[in-house]
Amino acid sequence: MITFNVLIFDYMNQKKIALYLTVLFPFQILFVSIISKYPNWIETYYSKGFYPVVSKFLRLIFGRIPFSFGDVLGIILSSMLIYSIYKLIKHKFKNVIPKLLTFTALLSTLYFCFYCFWGLNYFRNPLAQNLGIQQSKYTTEQLVLTTKKIIKTLNFYQFEITKNDTVKVKTIYSTSEIYKKTSKGYAVLAETYPQFSYQHSSIKNSLVSLMHMYTGTSGYFNPITGEAQVNSRIPKTGFPATACHEIAHQIGWSAENDANFLGFLASISNPDIYFKYAGYRMAFYYLIGDIKKRDADLAKELWKTVHKGISKDFKASYALWSQYDNPIEPYLKKGYSSYLKANNQTKGIKSYSYVVDLLIAYDLKIGL
Repeated sequence: MITFNVLIFDYMNQKKIALYLTVLFPFQILFVSIISKYPNWIETYYSKGFYPVVSKFLRLIFGRIPFSFGDVLGIILSSMLIYSIYKLIKHKFKNVIPKLLTFTALLSTLYFCFYCFWGLNYFRNPLAQNLGIQQSKYTTEQLVLTTKKIIKTLNFYQFEITKNDTVKVKTIYSTSEIYKKTSKGYAVLAETYPQFSYQHSSIKNSLVSLMHMYTGTSGYFNPITGEAQVNSRIPKTGFPATACHEIAHQIGWSAENDANFLGFLASISNPDIYFKYAGYRMAFYYLIGDIKKRDADLAKELWKTVHKGISKDFKASYALWSQYDNPIEPYLKKGYSSYLKANNQTKGIKSYSYVVDLLIAYDLKIGL
Protein backbone atom coordinates (compact mmCIF):
# COMPACT_ATOMS: atom_id res chain seq x y z
CA MET A 1 0.00 0.00 0.00
CA ILE A 2 2.83 2.40 0.88
CA THR A 3 4.58 1.65 -2.41
CA PHE A 4 1.32 2.24 -4.32
CA ASN A 5 0.78 5.59 -2.57
CA VAL A 6 4.35 6.64 -3.32
CA LEU A 7 3.84 5.81 -6.99
CA ILE A 8 0.58 7.79 -7.11
CA PHE A 9 2.27 10.72 -5.36
CA ASP A 10 5.21 10.57 -7.76
CA TYR A 11 2.87 10.44 -10.77
CA MET A 12 0.90 13.46 -9.51
CA ASN A 13 4.12 15.38 -8.93
CA GLN A 14 5.27 14.62 -12.48
CA LYS A 15 1.95 15.93 -13.84
CA LYS A 16 2.29 19.11 -11.77
CA ILE A 17 5.85 19.69 -12.94
CA ALA A 18 4.81 19.13 -16.56
CA LEU A 19 1.93 21.59 -16.10
CA TYR A 20 4.19 24.22 -14.51
CA LEU A 21 6.77 23.90 -17.30
CA THR A 22 4.04 24.16 -19.93
CA VAL A 23 2.60 27.30 -18.32
CA LEU A 24 6.10 28.81 -18.19
CA PHE A 25 6.68 28.24 -21.91
CA PRO A 26 4.84 31.33 -23.26
CA PHE A 27 6.40 33.48 -20.52
CA GLN A 28 9.85 32.35 -21.65
CA ILE A 29 9.04 33.29 -25.24
CA LEU A 30 7.82 36.70 -24.07
CA PHE A 31 10.97 37.23 -21.98
CA VAL A 32 13.26 36.42 -24.94
CA SER A 33 11.20 38.71 -27.18
CA ILE A 34 11.62 41.61 -24.72
CA ILE A 35 15.28 41.10 -23.81
CA SER A 36 16.26 40.74 -27.48
CA LYS A 37 15.57 44.47 -27.82
CA TYR A 38 18.51 45.26 -25.51
CA PRO A 39 21.70 44.10 -27.30
CA ASN A 40 23.99 46.20 -25.09
CA TRP A 41 22.63 44.53 -21.96
CA ILE A 42 23.01 41.09 -23.55
CA GLU A 43 26.54 41.92 -24.69
CA THR A 44 27.64 43.12 -21.26
CA TYR A 45 25.91 40.75 -18.87
CA TYR A 46 25.23 37.63 -20.93
CA SER A 47 27.72 37.33 -23.83
CA LYS A 48 30.70 38.67 -21.86
CA GLY A 49 29.52 37.69 -18.38
CA PHE A 50 27.31 34.66 -17.91
CA TYR A 51 27.82 32.80 -21.19
CA PRO A 52 31.65 32.36 -21.06
CA VAL A 53 31.32 30.67 -17.66
CA VAL A 54 28.56 28.31 -18.83
CA SER A 55 30.29 27.46 -22.11
CA LYS A 56 33.62 26.64 -20.45
CA PHE A 57 31.85 24.46 -17.91
CA LEU A 58 30.02 22.54 -20.66
CA ARG A 59 33.24 22.07 -22.63
CA LEU A 60 35.03 20.82 -19.53
CA ILE A 61 32.30 18.26 -18.90
CA PHE A 62 31.48 17.04 -22.41
CA GLY A 63 34.82 17.76 -24.07
CA ARG A 64 36.33 14.79 -22.23
CA ILE A 65 33.85 12.40 -23.84
CA PRO A 66 35.42 11.02 -27.06
CA PHE A 67 32.13 10.95 -28.98
CA SER A 68 29.31 13.43 -29.51
CA PHE A 69 27.14 13.16 -26.40
CA GLY A 70 24.75 15.70 -27.92
CA ASP A 71 24.17 13.45 -30.92
CA VAL A 72 23.45 10.49 -28.65
CA LEU A 73 21.00 12.61 -26.65
CA GLY A 74 19.35 13.77 -29.87
CA ILE A 75 18.99 10.23 -31.16
CA ILE A 76 17.43 9.11 -27.87
CA LEU A 77 14.95 12.00 -27.77
CA SER A 78 14.03 11.53 -31.44
CA SER A 79 13.48 7.81 -30.88
CA MET A 80 11.31 8.51 -27.84
CA LEU A 81 9.23 11.00 -29.82
CA ILE A 82 8.70 8.55 -32.71
CA TYR A 83 7.80 5.76 -30.27
CA SER A 84 5.34 8.02 -28.42
CA ILE A 85 3.64 9.00 -31.67
CA TYR A 86 3.43 5.33 -32.64
CA LYS A 87 1.84 4.44 -29.29
CA LEU A 88 -0.66 7.28 -29.58
CA ILE A 89 -1.77 6.11 -33.01
CA LYS A 90 -1.84 2.48 -31.91
CA HIS A 91 -4.07 3.28 -28.90
CA LYS A 92 -6.24 5.63 -30.97
CA PHE A 93 -5.03 8.78 -29.18
CA LYS A 94 -6.09 7.57 -25.75
CA ASN A 95 -4.67 9.78 -22.93
CA VAL A 96 -3.54 12.31 -25.53
CA ILE A 97 -3.74 15.30 -23.13
CA PRO A 98 -1.15 13.99 -20.62
CA LYS A 99 1.13 13.06 -23.52
CA LEU A 100 0.82 16.52 -25.04
CA LEU A 101 1.49 18.04 -21.63
CA THR A 102 4.68 16.01 -21.31
CA PHE A 103 5.73 17.05 -24.81
CA THR A 104 5.18 20.76 -24.22
CA ALA A 105 7.01 20.47 -20.88
CA LEU A 106 9.98 18.99 -22.73
CA LEU A 107 9.82 21.77 -25.32
CA SER A 108 9.73 24.34 -22.52
CA THR A 109 12.81 22.78 -20.92
CA LEU A 110 14.75 22.65 -24.20
CA TYR A 111 13.75 26.23 -25.02
CA PHE A 112 15.07 27.38 -21.64
CA CYS A 113 18.35 25.47 -22.05
CA PHE A 114 18.81 26.75 -25.60
CA TYR A 115 18.55 30.44 -24.73
CA CYS A 116 20.17 30.16 -21.31
CA PHE A 117 23.18 28.14 -22.50
CA TRP A 118 23.77 29.94 -25.82
CA GLY A 119 20.81 31.32 -27.79
CA LEU A 120 20.77 34.87 -26.39
CA ASN A 121 24.04 35.45 -28.26
CA TYR A 122 21.89 35.85 -31.37
CA PHE A 123 20.87 39.25 -30.01
CA ARG A 124 24.29 40.56 -28.95
CA ASN A 125 26.10 43.40 -30.72
CA PRO A 126 27.47 42.34 -34.12
CA LEU A 127 31.06 41.18 -34.60
CA ALA A 128 31.92 44.21 -36.74
CA GLN A 129 31.23 46.48 -33.76
CA ASN A 130 33.39 44.26 -31.55
CA LEU A 131 36.27 44.52 -34.03
CA GLY A 132 35.79 48.24 -34.56
CA ILE A 133 35.17 47.97 -38.30
CA GLN A 134 32.37 49.69 -40.20
CA GLN A 135 30.09 47.57 -42.36
CA SER A 136 28.46 49.46 -45.22
CA LYS A 137 27.23 48.99 -48.77
CA TYR A 138 30.16 48.21 -51.02
CA THR A 139 30.71 48.82 -54.70
CA THR A 140 31.48 46.16 -57.29
CA GLU A 141 34.95 47.70 -57.60
CA GLN A 142 35.61 47.18 -53.88
CA LEU A 143 34.27 43.63 -54.12
CA VAL A 144 36.54 42.82 -57.07
CA LEU A 145 39.59 44.39 -55.38
CA THR A 146 39.15 42.25 -52.27
CA THR A 147 38.48 39.16 -54.37
CA LYS A 148 41.68 39.66 -56.36
CA LYS A 149 43.66 39.89 -53.11
CA ILE A 150 42.11 36.66 -51.85
CA ILE A 151 42.77 34.89 -55.18
CA LYS A 152 46.43 35.95 -55.10
CA THR A 153 46.89 34.60 -51.57
CA LEU A 154 44.88 31.44 -52.26
CA ASN A 155 47.01 30.75 -55.34
CA PHE A 156 50.14 31.26 -53.23
CA TYR A 157 49.17 28.70 -50.60
CA GLN A 158 47.95 26.18 -53.18
CA PHE A 159 51.34 26.34 -54.87
CA GLU A 160 53.19 26.22 -51.55
CA ILE A 161 51.43 22.94 -50.72
CA THR A 162 51.53 21.22 -54.10
CA LYS A 163 54.50 22.91 -55.86
CA ASN A 164 52.37 22.69 -59.02
CA ASP A 165 49.53 25.09 -59.88
CA THR A 166 47.55 22.34 -61.66
CA VAL A 167 47.52 19.87 -58.76
CA LYS A 168 44.58 19.66 -56.36
CA VAL A 169 45.38 20.12 -52.67
CA LYS A 170 45.00 16.97 -50.56
CA THR A 171 44.83 17.50 -46.82
CA ILE A 172 47.28 15.17 -45.09
CA TYR A 173 45.62 15.28 -41.65
CA SER A 174 42.98 13.08 -40.07
CA THR A 175 39.94 14.78 -38.55
CA SER A 176 41.31 14.29 -35.02
CA GLU A 177 44.61 15.92 -36.05
CA ILE A 178 42.69 18.87 -37.52
CA TYR A 179 40.77 19.31 -34.27
CA LYS A 180 44.00 19.38 -32.27
CA LYS A 181 45.44 22.05 -34.55
CA THR A 182 42.30 24.20 -34.71
CA SER A 183 42.81 25.86 -31.33
CA LYS A 184 46.29 27.07 -32.41
CA GLY A 185 44.70 29.53 -34.83
CA TYR A 186 42.54 30.95 -32.07
CA ALA A 187 45.59 31.21 -29.79
CA VAL A 188 47.40 33.33 -32.39
CA LEU A 189 44.26 35.38 -33.07
CA ALA A 190 43.82 36.02 -29.33
CA GLU A 191 47.23 37.74 -29.23
CA THR A 192 45.64 40.58 -31.21
CA TYR A 193 42.03 40.07 -30.08
CA PRO A 194 41.98 38.62 -26.52
CA GLN A 195 38.17 38.35 -26.65
CA PHE A 196 38.53 35.41 -29.04
CA SER A 197 40.60 33.20 -26.76
CA TYR A 198 39.52 29.56 -26.69
CA GLN A 199 40.18 27.04 -23.93
CA HIS A 200 38.95 23.51 -23.20
CA SER A 201 38.40 22.15 -26.69
CA SER A 202 35.19 20.23 -27.37
CA ILE A 203 34.92 19.57 -31.10
CA LYS A 204 34.03 16.20 -32.59
CA ASN A 205 32.84 14.28 -35.62
CA SER A 206 29.08 14.12 -35.89
CA LEU A 207 27.67 10.64 -35.35
CA VAL A 208 25.05 11.34 -38.02
CA SER A 209 27.37 12.73 -40.71
CA LEU A 210 25.68 10.74 -43.47
CA MET A 211 22.35 12.36 -42.63
CA HIS A 212 24.00 15.78 -42.77
CA MET A 213 25.29 15.08 -46.27
CA TYR A 214 21.67 14.72 -47.35
CA THR A 215 20.66 17.91 -45.53
CA GLY A 216 23.62 19.87 -46.91
CA THR A 217 25.08 20.56 -43.46
CA SER A 218 28.85 20.91 -42.98
CA GLY A 219 28.78 21.26 -39.22
CA TYR A 220 26.73 22.48 -36.30
CA PHE A 221 26.92 23.51 -32.67
CA ASN A 222 24.89 21.85 -29.93
CA PRO A 223 23.96 24.56 -27.40
CA ILE A 224 22.66 22.04 -24.84
CA THR A 225 26.01 20.25 -24.45
CA GLY A 226 28.34 22.96 -25.74
CA GLU A 227 29.86 20.56 -28.29
CA ALA A 228 30.89 21.59 -31.80
CA GLN A 229 30.32 18.93 -34.43
CA VAL A 230 31.69 18.68 -37.94
CA ASN A 231 30.29 16.49 -40.68
CA SER A 232 33.15 13.99 -41.08
CA ARG A 233 32.26 13.34 -44.75
CA ILE A 234 32.76 16.86 -46.10
CA PRO A 235 35.75 17.63 -48.39
CA LYS A 236 38.88 17.75 -46.26
CA THR A 237 40.30 20.86 -47.94
CA GLY A 238 37.50 22.91 -46.35
CA PHE A 239 37.41 20.95 -43.10
CA PRO A 240 39.71 23.25 -41.06
CA ALA A 241 37.63 26.36 -41.87
CA THR A 242 34.43 24.53 -40.90
CA ALA A 243 35.99 23.48 -37.58
CA CYS A 244 37.03 27.10 -36.92
CA HIS A 245 33.49 28.26 -37.81
CA GLU A 246 31.93 25.91 -35.25
CA ILE A 247 34.36 27.05 -32.55
CA ALA A 248 33.28 30.63 -33.29
CA HIS A 249 29.78 29.52 -32.32
CA GLN A 250 31.19 27.93 -29.17
CA ILE A 251 32.77 31.15 -27.97
CA GLY A 252 29.52 33.03 -28.37
CA TRP A 253 29.11 34.22 -31.96
CA SER A 254 25.74 32.85 -33.04
CA ALA A 255 25.17 34.82 -36.25
CA GLU A 256 26.35 32.78 -39.26
CA ASN A 257 28.11 35.65 -41.03
CA ASP A 258 29.99 36.48 -37.81
CA ALA A 259 30.96 32.83 -37.29
CA ASN A 260 32.09 32.61 -40.93
CA PHE A 261 34.31 35.67 -40.58
CA LEU A 262 35.75 34.65 -37.24
CA GLY A 263 36.34 31.16 -38.65
CA PHE A 264 38.20 32.80 -41.55
CA LEU A 265 40.38 34.87 -39.21
CA ALA A 266 41.19 31.85 -37.03
CA SER A 267 42.03 29.76 -40.11
CA ILE A 268 44.43 32.25 -41.68
CA SER A 269 45.98 32.99 -38.26
CA ASN A 270 46.85 29.32 -37.84
CA PRO A 271 50.55 28.58 -38.47
CA ASP A 272 49.56 25.48 -40.45
CA ILE A 273 49.49 26.03 -44.22
CA TYR A 274 46.49 23.74 -44.76
CA PHE A 275 44.42 25.91 -42.41
CA LYS A 276 45.49 29.04 -44.27
CA TYR A 277 44.47 27.46 -47.56
CA ALA A 278 41.09 26.43 -46.12
CA GLY A 279 40.46 29.94 -44.78
CA TYR A 280 41.21 31.73 -48.05
CA ARG A 281 39.33 29.02 -49.94
CA MET A 282 36.20 29.77 -47.89
CA ALA A 283 36.57 33.53 -48.38
CA PHE A 284 36.98 33.09 -52.15
CA TYR A 285 33.86 30.89 -52.30
CA TYR A 286 31.65 33.65 -50.85
CA LEU A 287 33.32 36.51 -52.72
CA ILE A 288 33.15 34.90 -56.16
CA GLY A 289 29.55 33.89 -55.45
CA ASP A 290 28.66 37.52 -54.79
CA ILE A 291 30.42 38.66 -57.96
CA LYS A 292 28.57 36.03 -59.99
CA LYS A 293 25.24 37.46 -58.78
CA ARG A 294 26.28 40.92 -59.98
CA ASP A 295 28.15 40.05 -63.17
CA ALA A 296 28.47 36.43 -64.33
CA ASP A 297 30.95 37.34 -67.09
CA LEU A 298 33.20 39.15 -64.61
CA ALA A 299 33.13 36.10 -62.33
CA LYS A 300 34.26 33.92 -65.26
CA GLU A 301 37.15 36.28 -65.97
CA LEU A 302 38.29 36.15 -62.35
CA TRP A 303 38.07 32.35 -62.35
CA LYS A 304 40.66 32.37 -65.15
CA THR A 305 43.18 33.87 -62.70
CA VAL A 306 42.66 31.03 -60.21
CA HIS A 307 45.12 28.12 -60.32
CA LYS A 308 43.77 25.02 -62.05
CA GLY A 309 44.52 22.99 -58.93
CA ILE A 310 42.06 25.15 -56.97
CA SER A 311 39.42 24.79 -59.69
CA LYS A 312 39.85 21.01 -59.47
CA ASP A 313 39.38 21.23 -55.69
CA PHE A 314 36.08 23.10 -56.05
CA LYS A 315 34.87 20.76 -58.81
CA ALA A 316 35.63 17.72 -56.62
CA SER A 317 33.77 19.31 -53.71
CA TYR A 318 30.75 20.05 -55.90
CA ALA A 319 30.77 16.49 -57.26
CA LEU A 320 30.82 15.05 -53.74
CA TRP A 321 27.87 17.13 -52.52
CA SER A 322 25.94 16.43 -55.74
CA GLN A 323 25.89 12.72 -54.91
CA TYR A 324 23.56 13.51 -52.00
CA ASP A 325 21.11 15.81 -53.80
CA ASN A 326 17.54 14.96 -52.86
CA PRO A 327 14.07 16.58 -53.09
CA ILE A 328 13.74 17.03 -49.32
CA GLU A 329 16.86 19.16 -48.79
CA PRO A 330 15.36 22.45 -50.10
CA TYR A 331 12.48 22.16 -47.62
CA LEU A 332 14.88 21.46 -44.76
CA LYS A 333 16.87 24.54 -45.73
CA LYS A 334 13.69 26.61 -45.77
CA GLY A 335 12.96 25.40 -42.26
CA TYR A 336 16.46 26.29 -41.11
CA SER A 337 16.16 29.66 -42.81
CA SER A 338 12.95 30.33 -40.83
CA TYR A 339 14.79 29.38 -37.62
CA LEU A 340 17.55 31.89 -38.40
CA LYS A 341 15.02 34.62 -39.19
CA ALA A 342 13.35 33.99 -35.84
CA ASN A 343 16.73 34.56 -34.20
CA ASN A 344 17.65 38.02 -35.45
CA GLN A 345 19.08 36.94 -38.82
CA THR A 346 16.60 38.61 -41.14
CA LYS A 347 18.11 37.16 -44.31
CA GLY A 348 17.79 33.59 -43.05
CA ILE A 349 20.13 31.08 -44.66
CA LYS A 350 21.51 33.86 -46.88
CA SER A 351 23.16 35.23 -43.72
CA TYR A 352 26.16 32.96 -44.38
CA SER A 353 27.06 34.97 -47.49
CA TYR A 354 26.89 38.24 -45.55
CA VAL A 355 30.46 37.46 -44.52
CA VAL A 356 31.38 39.35 -47.72
CA ASP A 357 30.46 42.64 -45.97
CA LEU A 358 32.89 41.82 -43.18
CA LEU A 359 35.68 40.71 -45.53
CA ILE A 360 35.51 43.96 -47.49
CA ALA A 361 35.17 46.17 -44.39
CA TYR A 362 38.14 44.40 -42.76
CA ASP A 363 40.18 44.71 -45.96
CA LEU A 364 39.45 48.45 -46.18
CA LYS A 365 40.53 49.09 -42.59
CA ILE A 366 43.23 46.52 -41.85
CA GLY A 367 43.98 44.75 -45.12
CA LEU A 368 43.87 41.12 -46.17
